[in-house]
Amino acid sequence: MALSAQEKKQQAAAAALTELREGMVLGVGTGSTVNALIDRLGPWRHRLRGAVSSSEASSAKLRALGIPVLDLNEVPDLALYIDGADEANPRRELIKGGGAALTREKIVAAAARRFVCIVDDTKLVDTLGRFPLPLEVIPMARELVARALAALGGRAVWRERIITDNGNQILDVHGLHISEPRALERELNQLAGVVTVGLFAARPADLLIVGCDDGIRTI
Repeated sequence: MALSAQEKKQQAAAAALTELREGMVLGVGTGSTVNALIDRLGPWRHRLRGAVSSSEASSAKLRALGIPVLDLNEVPDLALYIDGADEANPRRELIKGGGAALTREKIVAAAARRFVCIVDDTKLVDTLGRFPLPLEVIPMARELVARALAALGGRAVWRERIITDNGNQILDVHGLHISEPRALERELNQLAGVVTVGLFAARPADLLIVGCDDGIRTI
């Protein structure tokens, strides 16, 4: 039986609960699949020591459940981070940032010993780039960065009226065929004015949990 994308997200979120451990601080990402996870954390409110969140929206949902939201600077050891993705390839390299939280997501992913990514199977691709690649940029550098991206063959579109939790802007880069994600991540990180690139390749997911029509697939 064919399942909806939302049902597959629910499957992946439920499967990710097996990664939780008593007394841990949990890193929590952002987006619709992560919301499905947060909705299941009620029974864990007294079993988790707290959570580190990648966005103000996720922080609000966690606090509403009674789960303490901690500052990453106060957490010396983050065992687990669970987040979604806009695209994922078989090497567990990701495009993230559709929800404009990519900078904090990348920071929390870098801090975590284990990064579990939960997606539905529509997010799986052989080559990244079908989903426009988000970049968080300093506002005054937006057009400078857009011109540099055009020289690399990408078409940068300003996500107007969106301000990140860090006070910056988002460019979505269309038309990229990302065959070497790590190399492109390094290159784009060097552009003046770029805060974060929505490629998670230098630090990919350790585990992909994928919701499919016939159940859960792990990579």
